[in-house]
Amino acid sequence: MAEGPLCHLALPDSLVLQIFENLEYQDVLSAGLVCRQWLAVSRDEFLWRELFYRYYCIPRAVPRHPAAVSWLREFQRLFDSIPCVEVCALKEHHDQVLHLSFSHTGYLFASCSKDCTIWNNDLDISLLHSSNMREFNWGYTQFSQFNSDDTLLLVSGVYVGRHHSSSGEIAVISLDDFTLLSRVRNKPYDVFGCWLNESHLISGNLHWIGNITSCSVLWLNKAFQDVESENMNVVKRLFKIQNRNASTIRTVMVADCRRHDSPELLLDYEEQAAASGEQRGARRGPLVFDLGSDSEDKEEEVVRGGAAVGGGHPDPTPGLEQLRDNILQGSRRPDIEDKQLEAKVSAFLGMTRTRHTDPSLLSDPAGPSNKKYLIFTMGSLTYSPHQIGIMQILPEQMTTTGPVLGKERRSEEFFDSLDHVIDIHGHIIGMGLSPDHRYLYVNSRAWPTGCVISDPMAPPPIAEEIDLHVFDLKTLREERRSLRAHRAFTPNDECFFIFLDVSRDFVASGAEDKHGYIWDRHYNICLAKLQHEDVVNSVAFSPVDQELLLTASDDATIKVWRSPRTLRIREASRPHPRRQLFNWLRNGKQDQSQGQSQGQS
Repeated sequence: MAEGPLCHLALPDSLVLQIFENLEYQDVLSAGLVCRQWLAVSRDEFLWRELFYRYYCIPRAVPRHPAAVSWLREFQRLFDSIPCVEVCALKEHHDQVLHLSFSHTGYLFASCSKDCTIWNNDLDISLLHSSNMREFNWGYTQFSQFNSDDTLLLVSGVYVGRHHSSSGEIAVISLDDFTLLSRVRNKPYDVFGCWLNESHLISGNLHWIGNITSCSVLWLNKAFQDVESENMNVVKRLFKIQNRNASTIRTVMVADCRRHDSPELLLDYEEQAAASGEQRGARRGPLVFDLGSDSEDKEEEVVRGGAAVGGGHPDPTPGLEQLRDNILQGSRRPDIEDKQLEAKVSAFLGMTRTRHTDPSLLSDPAGPSNKKYLIFTMGSLTYSPHQIGIMQILPEQMTTTGPVLGKERRSEEFFDSLDHVIDIHGHIIGMGLSPDHRYLYVNSRAWPTGCVISDPMAPPPIAEEIDLHVFDLKTLREERRSLRAHRAFTPNDECFFIFLDVSRDFVASGAEDKHGYIWDRHYNICLAKLQHEDVVNSVAFSPVDQELLLTASDDATIKVWRSPRTLRIREASRPHPRRQLFNWLRNGKQDQSQGQSQGQS
């Protein structure tokens, strides 16, 4: 074999494949070294395809990324473009950091702890402003979100006051001068709140109408009251939803459906093939149950403890009407516990006192061009959130003009019905939307298979493994198998939210095992573990550069991660003082020698 640099070696294919087969996936460092060497060995597509599938343990049935131009480029993307190198740690917070959010331009980001801090995301990250909400009796801030034009910041926090143990507040801060524009009560506090558009936000309120039965009201609020709106409504009721078995509405978010037909990345391999002119394969079956349709199959209803949850709410058992009549007529009290009786009565009221969705709205031929979905966590069997509710927001509901209580109901209609319900069969601990709002990613901890819930105040035990589900909001189907790698250890009654984030190609999440995790959205593989000293509560990709990631932890730090490729580019563009000094000395000597030669001539 000829001598020379590794890039000039020409090894036979059999030897290359033998080296590939001996690669140990667990030994990331040595394998990474081998892979870096092979980046310069060959550009043979067959070799790189073999290396790609074997190194990342990807099934051969998974096609190459639709935007990839070659297997070499695809290997370089996964190996070199992951934000897995820690470049700095921000330690200005002195308590747990619970949430991170970027502005849409990527120039700013906000972090939530005891205070809400706004940072300037330049070449060198700097602290721009810190809002201390303790003067308003806030215990801590827990969530933030920039509005669509990056002029306002929504900050959600936990309110500490008498008789408001589960209450929170939402504050709106101007990003021009960091003044506080408004505060809105938010109950329970883990509704969080969200923007509907650039000037209106959604908050929640909770009314208990029994020991385990309540009503959640979702309100639309104008972010601030200007001179033009002094004689106009600044709030309007959006939805009024019945809660059963001690459950409540939590974690609201809005999905804009206008971009569903042109997603940045299609996750369905068959849809990818159809888009590129290849043959279409078999479709997956639905996992989402449409409440606006009467054509659901009975086989899709899952019965646990006598309650059918395929449609999101339990149906009243036979004879419930007679039970109600006996109670109203003063007959002998039935042999049934109070909680069971209340659950049955609330189920009956929910079935008979709910305004049903107009089917014509769900089958709107205009499609997703003018639709927005309100998405939230909920439950029907126990207080822990185990379902996802989806409701369509109509154009006339996107402003506070009109009646404060929204569209009028008939006297017998107490509640609004849900358009869709997704049953997760586990405790939901996180949700996030893809940048194009086509896909919903959900962190959950599964219940035991076949468990029966007999007491809503005693939910089943939950797994330590966190499942990351993916749902297509256009087809309302679950895509792929669940992603796994991250873990959580707190029991059901102490479980807390772990925020995730999605970029064009990657999805990242925190975990209780002191690591953040990054997966590839197309290949469904875990690419990196990002270490902290304590629980990782939140992650956030820059919306303009997915090779920049932030992680926030209970260790009171925010870590900044960049990809190896980005660091090389930044290093190459940075001036090197020693090299400049050497060039200056060399040029000086050349000028001196030229002067001497001219003098001699």
